[in-house]
Amino acid sequence: MSTQHARQLSRRRFLRGVTLAGTAGLLGWHPSPVTAEPPPETTRIRLSGAPSICRAPQYLTEELLRSEGFTDVHYVVPEKGTFGSTKALASGEVDISMQYIGPSIIQIDRGDLIVLLAGVQVGCFELFGTDRVRSIRDLKGKAVSKSTTSSAGDLGSDYIFLASMMAYVGLDPRKDIQWVTYPAAEAMQLLAEGKIDGFLGTPPEPQQLRARNIGHVVVNSIVDRPWSQYFCCLVAGHREFVRKHPAATKRALRAILKAADVCANDPERVARFLVEKRYTERYDYAIEALKEIPYNGVSTTTRTPCASTPSACMKSA
Repeated sequence: MSTQHARQLSRRRFLRGVTLAGTAGLLGWHPSPVTAEPPPETTRIRLSGAPSICRAPQYLTEELLRSEGFTDVHYVVPEKGTFGSTKALASGEVDISMQYIGPSIIQIDRGDLIVLLAGVQVGCFELFGTDRVRSIRDLKGKAVSKSTTSSAGDLGSDYIFLASMMAYVGLDPRKDIQWVTYPAAEAMQLLAEGKIDGFLGTPPEPQQLRARNIGHVVVNSIVDRPWSQYFCCLVAGHREFVRKHPAATKRALRAILKAADVCANDPERVARFLVEKRYTERYDYAIEALKEIPYNGVSTTTRTPCASTPSACMKSA
């Protein structure tokens, strides 16, 4: 039996045991406690509370965590920016968190106490360009927006992802690009006005750009190789938490992965949850993003300008 087939069977068994149509709880779940395994070494767990549609499984997982034996589930709102969540995990302020892989790798390379546990989904980033940009190489010499740096000067995930894409096609992101720093809303408006030529967005930003007919998609990390062949978001843990609490770590990881299956199988209900909990504002953008992000490993997005082989992507890039 293939790994993919076994994974799908496991999800079906789980979903048969979770009542999504019930009335108890916001999502109508009636999860039962897991009793066949050792209990968690701690009943307290802290997760990142940074708002993001991509991290929907992390916000859905509270009741599932309680069924795994956690009685004190706390969401920590980190410093604004991508690195805030990663730093909170590295410092031990957060125990377990969904993380974008780019900043996590940089923090691990610095020696921070982060352990990568499992992949959740492969992509959500989309690179938008003006009519002057038809490929990644066309960004050479042009103005490209990156998010505001943190108070410590750390760069955001958009810069890290874009820099790796540029290096892959032979550009030097330190020399070949005119980087400008703007908040996302301002950067999208500048793209519409043609004052910048490149913007990398995460949900709901790509949905907003398409709705407003701003720019066009140059690269979609959900479907375009080689980017679609690597995990974008993973579950990571603070090293000491994982070392001291292996049973708790296993149970927390299982809860998050189950929540990812719910995102894949009932995106409408999850989108309503995200709006009601104010993790995002618009239901239409949320449902579009949740249907596109491959939480179950299967993408339904069909825009694939270079999704055949890495060599084909190189040619178009």
